[in-house]
Amino acid sequence: MIVESNVALQQHNSFGIVARAQHLARIAGEADVAALLADARWRDAPKFVLGGGSNIVLTGDVKPLVLKVEIKGLRLVEETPRAWIVEAGAGEVWHDTVRWTLAQGFPGLENLALIPGTVGGSPVQNIGAYGVELQDRFDSLDAIDLRSGRAFTLDAAECAFGYRDSVFKHAASGDNDFGLAGRALITRVRFRLPKPWKPVLGYLDLERKMDETGNFQPTATEIFDWICAIRRAKLPDWRVLGNAGSFFKNPTVTPEQCADIIARDPKIVHYPMADGSIKLAAGWLIDACGWKGKSVGNAGVYERQALVLVNRGGSTNPVTGGEVMTLAKAIQTSVYERFGIRLEPEPVVV
Repeated sequence: MIVESNVALQQHNSFGIVARAQHLARIAGEADVAALLADARWRDAPKFVLGGGSNIVLTGDVKPLVLKVEIKGLRLVEETPRAWIVEAGAGEVWHDTVRWTLAQGFPGLENLALIPGTVGGSPVQNIGAYGVELQDRFDSLDAIDLRSGRAFTLDAAECAFGYRDSVFKHAASGDNDFGLAGRALITRVRFRLPKPWKPVLGYLDLERKMDETGNFQPTATEIFDWICAIRRAKLPDWRVLGNAGSFFKNPTVTPEQCADIIARDPKIVHYPMADGSIKLAAGWLIDACGWKGKSVGNAGVYERQALVLVNRGGSTNPVTGGEVMTLAKAIQTSVYERFGIRLEPEPVVV
């Protein structure tokens, strides 16, 4: 196990923020974690797990030991009359994994196409798009306790999935608390892809695609292609224009709160939820406050989608984490002052 020193992280975060890791270890398998934990220099050192870097904002150099997860592998674990169980290494690129499952004849992840990041980050964030969340297709995962070195497996209930949330985003508050933030490194994730396959099409953009094409019974591959096209039209490619995807969570309110907002802003975009609450489109709220296309330093709000903050400085004069967070806080203040709603950021601020 080689631990590198003073490692540039600009290429390891999708915002393209300049920062450095004081120390970085590349994790290609469980043996690498065991070697680190057996080394007195690193056993008790604070650690930061890094996957694709698509959901983080670096506000400075990273002092904890960075564990860059590069565990590979894709395989069908089991096929039953009711489902395919597919396993992917935590270091696999998420979009490539979705494409591989379809190529193998295992549909079910197509609505999650083109989401940036790695497989290991998908359960941490409980990623979701176009009517499907990871928890809808999740079977189990393997991880390693970074304190004890113990390997363990979690099912969906133990992951405590919520809206862009999981047990991996919460720190333990006591010895009996199961919060795993900073304590676990995910090594492999398994997905349960149900049989028979049923398309998930109850989303406005997909309904428009069906109307445009006249295809009302698309295959999984056709849905995959549609979603790739939709996302590319709306969202910037982070390799061209640095960003961390959707920067804020869509807030939920009570029907009474929603009715109050509609009375003042009838055009507000909102969706009723199964639990009776109402989800509001954060991008619409930000746009209504006049932020689309605006900038603070080299941090800007994307012209096509106000929910996305971007790196206007490119790789030569890149945005800083401070600029990103200054812009984010200004947006939060505007939305709260106008609508009385506090927007919550999606990315992890480091």
